[in-house]
This record gives sequence, structure tokens and C-alpha cells, in this order.
Amino acid sequence: MAKEIIINSSAFQNRVAITENGNLLDYFIDHVEKRRMVGNVYLGRVARVLPGIRAVFIDIGMKHDAFLHFADIERSDDNDSFHDDHDEEATIDEEVNTERAKFNSIYQPPRLERKNGMESPTLKKGQKVILQIIKEPVKGKGVRVTSSPSIPGRFCVLIPFEHRVGISKKINDYRERKRLRRIAKQLLPENFGLIIRTAAKGQSEEAIKADIRYLMKAWESIEKGAMSKTPPALLYHDLSTTTSIIRDLFTPDVTKVYIDSRKLYREIKEYVKSVQPELAEKIVYHKSSTTIFEDFQIEDQVQSLFSRNVYLPSGGYIIIEHTEAMTVIDVNSGKYAKKRAQEANSLKTDLEAAREIARQLRLRDIGGLIVVDFIDLLEDGNRKKVYDEIKKEFKKDRAKVVVLPMTDFGLIQITRERIRENIFQSNMEVCPYCQGTGILQKKSSTIHDIEDWIKRHKKEGKIRFLKLKVHPSIFHKLREGGFSSLITKWQLKYFLRIKLEVDENVNPRDFVFLSSTGEDLTNIYE
Repeated sequence: MAKEIIINSSAFQNRVAITENGNLLDYFIDHVEKRRMVGNVYLGRVARVLPGIRAVFIDIGMKHDAFLHFADIERSDDNDSFHDDHDEEATIDEEVNTERAKFNSIYQPPRLERKNGMESPTLKKGQKVILQIIKEPVKGKGVRVTSSPSIPGRFCVLIPFEHRVGISKKINDYRERKRLRRIAKQLLPENFGLIIRTAAKGQSEEAIKADIRYLMKAWESIEKGAMSKTPPALLYHDLSTTTSIIRDLFTPDVTKVYIDSRKLYREIKEYVKSVQPELAEKIVYHKSSTTIFEDFQIEDQVQSLFSRNVYLPSGGYIIIEHTEAMTVIDVNSGKYAKKRAQEANSLKTDLEAAREIARQLRLRDIGGLIVVDFIDLLEDGNRKKVYDEIKKEFKKDRAKVVVLPMTDFGLIQITRERIRENIFQSNMEVCPYCQGTGILQKKSSTIHDIEDWIKRHKKEGKIRFLKLKVHPSIFHKLREGGFSSLITKWQLKYFLRIKLEVDENVNPRDFVFLSSTGEDLTNIYE
């Protein structure tokens, strides 16, 4: 089994693909103009405390105030039930959010107190507080933060002002757990907690100690910044998406890492040499006359992530639609539909769809509420098979996923942890013409609106010379027929002189009327 990490770097973005035997397992994009925020630590100032919605809004210097939910203040008492599956950001943050930590330095972490039957944090408007981003901003919402910063390393995650050491549940050997706990307690200063990650299994004592020393140095820098800076201020910037993937996902089972940029190759190789030298030889600079993704035959797989339709082996397909509130997925039988053995055929397509849906949600990083409309199945046992199949596939997902059983109408509801914008949101812009609806007003309707304006102007206006700017598609429609064109007929019918101009910046459903002096008359009759 060949597991590889392939990195394509350009001036505007880095693309990272993780493959297994040539099949795409994971895909990430690191935009230069939109650097990853998760993991960054800020010194903020409390703007509003709203117990009614269990939230605190904090100014950290961004367009929208950061959102601190009461759930991100509360802590779990179970310090030995960590789960670590190498997610580049989501898993670490989830582990930290379940830990009980007391921030006993200069900036006391907030606590929840119950007053008059309601919980309220020990935070007041204007108070300074140290926060860490755990979710990227989505659309009009600000970032989500936690009041307990943590610093992730290659083998460990440092949690300031915690008092216990937690070990990944995936390390189940008793002797190894005991060894790792002993190493951590030898070096870990008082009032600091630690999560020992799965990657630490089998590592030398010196490698783990070096990782802890690196994390302590990073935290000392945060403390100094908190002492010297005025909020809002950035105290710590986590690694870029590309480097964090190497930190968290470059495990010994990865056979090679291929990079097509000499600069990025040198940066990553130096980083790996400093944290795990034995893996450095697996990093390879790949020179290509085309693109590295084409050389490894994964470009088509990547491009398919932006497609609305995804086809299944049996001939069926799924349709993925994004709405404001949720993602809706429809399963269709396609050419596989047959009259004979309909239940068996439907079950086969649904099972294929269940596997592909789990894969697509992971690859596209789709979070929030997802509703899947499977092909109707008559037998309860077959519905359960589809439900069990999709649950099994989601075990491969590093994000937290909840799946409800299939309803009688063939619907399965899923919630998947949302950390950042999905791949569609981060790579696409809303169409300025249709505003994301995918539907444009008919040309005939726009032309009707133009004539209505002219009628109104003929009745109420005095200007007889007008300039009309329209989109090219409307321009050609108005000029069709030469002397018998619509624009000529309007001039004769309404005794107006209209100079028609094409303007690509005008929305196809809009138009602009100007006077001879350039005054905009479009909205004067509203």
C-alpha cells in the first residue's frame, strides 16, 4: 500500500493531496491571501456578555467580534480519554475543548458561575482575555474561540495551567503509556498539562523532550506578548496549513512526500529534520514540465470535487447541493434502474452512495447539517444496511460526525463538525449576476422593464436625449433587425433619441439610463 503526500505550490496557493495507491484520500488548499486562522492565539477585550444565548463576543481586531460559547469555557474532568487521529487542526482543538484547565497566570481564565438559575462566565465588558481560534469565520459569522489556549507539537499538545498528562486512546500498550507519562512528568513544569499524541508511540525520550521544550518556548513567547501588548493583539501564529499537515499527517506509514517547489521543499525538509530526522529522506523535490498533480494522475480527482454530480460504479450518481442552512444530497439510480430485482438494485446503489458520500464530505470538508435522500427501500433490514454502511465509512473521518437512522422516506440526517469553510466556499465566489441562485431573469423580462421605464419617462420626464447602457446579451437583442430593431421602434414610438451602449459591468437583469451630461436617471421614478 503506497501512501503519499503530494504538494503543488504556486504564487497564490499551495495544494496538498494525500493519496493511497493513487486514490485521493484527503485534499487541502492553503491560500496565500487567506491564511489559516485556527490555532492562532489573541489577546482580546470583552465586547458583550449574553447569558441568554450562552455566548460572549470579544474584540480581537477582526471585522466581526470573536464568538466564545459557554461550552468552550466549561471543561471535562476526564483527563485520560483523549482521542487523537492526526487531524491537522480539528482533533487537537476538540481534545483541548474537553480538558479542564485553569489559566492561573496574569490573565485568569473565565469560569462559569450560576446566578439566579442561569450560568454566566466571570467576564465583564472591557476585560482582557487570552483566546485561541478553533473555527474559521463562515460567511457573515466571526471566528469561534476557546478560553484555554493550547500549543500543538509533533508528538504533544501543551495545555498551560493544567495539572495532568493525557495519552491518546490509540496508544493501548500499558508499558508504552507508562513510559510516555514518565517522560512527560520528568520535563513538564508545574501547572502545565500535556496531551501525548499517537505519533509519540515508540519515539525516543530525547525526541519527546525536544518537542516539549519547543512547546514551552512558544508559550513563553505568548506570555511575554500578553504582558507587553494592548488588546486586540495577535500573540501566536500557528503553522500554515501546508506545514501543519506535515506536522500532523506525515506519519511513518507515508512512503513519500513529493513537492514541486524548491523553496517549500527546503522549508519542509528543515522542519522535519528538526522534529523527526528519520523521516526527512522521504521528502522529495519533484521537477515537472506540466504539473505535479497531472504527473501523479490526481488532477481529475481534484477537479471532480467541484462538480455537482458524482457518479457511482454501478451507473447511479449523487447530486450535492449547498443551501444557506444545510447541504442536501440526492441519490439517483441512473442507468442502473431496472424493473427486475428493483429492491436489490436500489440497495446496491444506496450502499455505493453511502461510501461515496462519506468520502466526498471528508474531501470537500463539508460541515454542519447534511440531509441525504437515498433511493426508497421497502425492507427495514435493507435500510439498516445502508445506515450501518455509512456509519462504518464515517469512522475514517477525523471530524466529529453524528448519523441518525434512515427514516421511512429514505432520508438520513448527518451533522459533521465544521471547522472552516468547505472547499466550495473557499474556492468559489458568488456570481455577481445571479447572486448565487444559478438563475437569471429572461432577456424578455429585462427588455420589458426597459420599455416600462421609457413609458414613465415619456410621461414625467423632459429630457429627450438619453444614453442607455446594457449588458452585451441585452445589447444584441435590442439591435436585432437593423432598422426594424426594438431600439429604433422605441425612438420612433416615444419621440426620444436613445444612444445604446454595451457595458459588460452591467448585470444582465439591469440597465442604466444617463442624461447627455452623464447624470444617472435610472432610479428617479422609484
